Amino acid sequence: MKLRTLLLLVALVAACFLALRADSFKVMSSWISLAMQILTRDSLTLPYPAPPPPAEWRGMDATARLIHARTRLLPRLHEELAARNCRLGQPAFIRIFKESRELELWLQAPSGEWHLFRTYPIACFSGTLGPKTREGDMQAPEGFYSVTSKMLNPASNYHLAFNIGYPNAYDLAHQRTGSLIMVHGDVRSIGCFAMTDPVIEEIYLVAEAALKDGRHMSVHSFPFRMTKERMKKAAPAHQQSWEELLPAYEMFEKEKRVPQVTVEDGRYRIGNF
Repeated sequence: MKLRTLLLLVALVAACFLALRADSFKVMSSWISLAMQILTRDSLTLPYPAPPPPAEWRGMDATARLIHARTRLLPRLHEELAARNCRLGQPAFIRIFKESRELELWLQAPSGEWHLFRTYPIACFSGTLGPKTREGDMQAPEGFYSVTSKMLNPASNYHLAFNIGYPNAYDLAHQRTGSLIMVHGDVRSIGCFAMTDPVIEEIYLVAEAALKDGRHMSVHSFPFRMTKERMKKAAPAHQQSWEELLPAYEMFEKEKRVPQVTVEDGRYRIGNF
C-alpha cells in the first residue's frame, strides 16, 4: 500500500507539472485517472502456476515463452473452459468497458451461441472516457476493432500482447492518429489495456487458438455499459461519438450476436454475421 501511495503522489505531481506546461485540463485528468487506477487496482487470482520472474521472462525468446505458458496453463485451462461450456479453439469476442475497467472474453459454441468465459478487471488504462484522437494523447480508444493472428506479439516487452487494430477505418475517416494499441500484461499502460502478467497469459492462449485458420476476433471497446440510464449522463462533448457505438452494444445485449461493423461515409454501419 505504501508503494501505491508513493506512485499516486508521483503521478499527481507529474499531472500538475504537465498541466501547467500544456495548459491542459485533459492532460491533468488523464494523469489523475492513471494514479487512481494504481491506487485502486483490482486483481484476479487464476488457478495456474505463476509466471516466472520478469527478468527470467525477458530472457526468453517468443517460442520459449509460449512453450512455458502453454505447459503451465493448458491442462487446467481446458478444465476452466469446459466448466463454462467452452473449449479452446472456439471463435472469440472481446468487450471492453473503460468506466468499470472490465474486459469480457466470450466464446462461440458450434450452435452459434455465445458464452461468457470470464470477466477480467483491467489493471490499468490511461486517459479518461472518450475516444482516442491523436498520437500521444494518453487515451485508450473506443470503437470496433478486429484482431488476426499476425497481431499477436509473444515477444512483447509487456509479457504477452496483441494489437487491437487501432486506428480502424472509422478512426482514419476522422483523422485520428496513433498506433500500437495493445491488450498486454504488466500493470502499466499509456493508451493500451494492461491486464497483469498472469491474466494476459490466459487471454492470450484463448485468443491464439481462436485465431487459427485465418479467423479474426472482434474487440469492441466502450466507454461504459451503454444502458439508457447511463447514456442520459453522457458528456455532451462525446455524445455523437457514443451514439455511434450504441447500436452494436444493444444488438449484442439483446440478441447475443456479434454485429458485423462496417464504415461508410465516416459512419459505423451495423449488421449481422
